[in-house]
Amino acid sequence: MSRAIEEAVAEIRGLRVEIGGRVLVDGVHLRVSPGRVTALVGASGSGKTTTGLALLGEYPAGALVAGEVRRSGDGPVGYVPQHPAAVLNPARRVRALLDDIARPQVRHLPRAERREAARALVLRALGDAQLPDGEALLGRYPHQLSGGQQQRVVLAQALLLGARVIVADEPTTGQDALTKSRIVEQLAAVAARGIAVVLLSHDLDVVRALADEVLVMREGRVVESGPVERLWTAPRHEWTRRLLDEQRATPPDGMATEAGRPVLEVRDLTAVHDRRTVVLRAPHLTLHPGECVAVVGRSGSGKTTLARCLAGLHSDHDGDILLDGALLPRSLRRRDRAQLAAVQYVFQDARAAFDEHRPVLPQVARTAVRLRGVDERAATAEALTTLNRLGLPEHLAHRRPGELSGGELQRAALARALLARPRVLICDEVTSGLDTVTRRGILDVLSGLVGAEGDLSLVLVTHDLDTARLAHRVAVLEGGDIVEQGPTQRVLTAPQHPFTIALMRTTERLETGTRS
Repeated sequence: MSRAIEEAVAEIRGLRVEIGGRVLVDGVHLRVSPGRVTALVGASGSGKTTTGLALLGEYPAGALVAGEVRRSGDGPVGYVPQHPAAVLNPARRVRALLDDIARPQVRHLPRAERREAARALVLRALGDAQLPDGEALLGRYPHQLSGGQQQRVVLAQALLLGARVIVADEPTTGQDALTKSRIVEQLAAVAARGIAVVLLSHDLDVVRALADEVLVMREGRVVESGPVERLWTAPRHEWTRRLLDEQRATPPDGMATEAGRPVLEVRDLTAVHDRRTVVLRAPHLTLHPGECVAVVGRSGSGKTTLARCLAGLHSDHDGDILLDGALLPRSLRRRDRAQLAAVQYVFQDARAAFDEHRPVLPQVARTAVRLRGVDERAATAEALTTLNRLGLPEHLAHRRPGELSGGELQRAALARALLARPRVLICDEVTSGLDTVTRRGILDVLSGLVGAEGDLSLVLVTHDLDTARLAHRVAVLEGGDIVEQGPTQRVLTAPQHPFTIALMRTTERLETGTRS
């Protein structure tokens, strides 16, 4: 065994974190070695983030903590959060954010040399964070960067500080296969410099491609650990096997009929942002009764803009959107109650879509009251029935959103949309950020809805090609254009456009654990 593996730059022994009588983690042991990637996987609420933040010495307010956390050396532990914009000062340019860290490191130099030396440190850190064109970004504010660029700036900050351990919290959530591949390369390059990486992730393809060691967590405990290939080929714990088994979506049985008039049709749609920047061109797209169409593409390709146009949430566009052959008003505010009920939108961030101060049940029931004129008692009974059918029991329905998991809230969001009795259900990245078991449950719900809700049709916006396998047809977006569309089986097995081909090849590499 090499010296790098034997040594540990950080170690957790017997960690227990309890808050309000609820145990978040219990008896966790973790050993982090330089140049190695250690992954923590498990469902939401399994204790991954609590364990990762313990390496930084951070715990929830009011937590009771037992156990031991040791770090060797002087370097800090860097943290790259799932939403990097939250830790970047929006009022300061990238140059200022990085200079603040670099300047103290060059104070020993003559004053005339300090500025150039600090700049060299900043550019080297950006290069090490896989931003070789970093100099062009120095004058920008955080909001002018993509999510991936923000993530790499945060990583550059940690590298500038001399971090010997980097904790990366769900770095690939909501990213397409090409972007995921770049993130894998980025973190692999960090590890190659002798820095320990702790990866907190639900994305098992990324874990397999990147990790050396894996800890599988459930309900605050480590139920299995070992080398990544051993866990993939010979998992020992039932929960590990279930996580791996639930990884793939099941294609629909048969094909939806495309006979007759489509329930929803897009004609010559061109959408803009800021009244001038064209972000989407969709000459023609149809959705037939009982059909599921997946809209796939990388971040920024126009997927969500298309979905928001269909739902009336983005009115700055030309072209027509027709519902049952009749023109739909562009703006949500100009659609009547029947049109509002007919096209329902389920957001990626279910937590942000609920009022955190009110129980979930009345918020779900409100849809039937507002859009169908149902009285409150009948609406509440219908809401309870729908929630229960989607796997959310009554005792959870009476809780506030903050007391539910991400998967439970997504079920509540689906129930709320279904109480409108829609013709079209638009789901925007609703499985993003969920572990494989929870994701499988949501996909099973969606698959069942298309088959069981009469003529209900589904628009499934996703970056994930495995999720897209649920659909009857796929539309691929790149740079705001629909570059390919057709039956799912054909598009995902014999893609024709170069972008779709690249997307499929990258997905296959990640699935097999290959980095390049």
